[in-house]
Amino acid sequence: MPTFASKRFRSAAWENTIAARYRRQLKHHPFALFGLPFILTILAGAFFLTPAQALRYERHDRKVRKMSQEEAMGLQKDRRAVDMNEEYYRLMSKDLDNWEQKRVERLPGESENLWERSK
Repeated sequence: MPTFASKRFRSAAWENTIAARYRRQLKHHPFALFGLPFILTILAGAFFLTPAQALRYERHDRKVRKMSQEEAMGLQKDRRAVDMNEEYYRLMSKDLDNWEQKRVERLPGESENLWERSK
């Protein structure tokens, strides 16, 4: 037999409170008194928070927006205007047949990325 009784002591004054009546009714109708209010709270929260969430994303979209190509090029005022025909003819005027391959100079201590020949 356990040392302490498993049933809590409830005074007669507690039996008349709203909490006591709710607990008694909860045993008989658990879904109506607990499940249904819980589901309704979740659904109401979703409906009321949806406009707030939309407002949040709209504000973010106003701050971060996609720049057009003209706006991006206008960021640097010193840039020359790019004309496709002009660029094409400028590249065509270069002598692309006569070129020489040059290695990039390595920093001091940087590997040459060559396999050492074993002798």
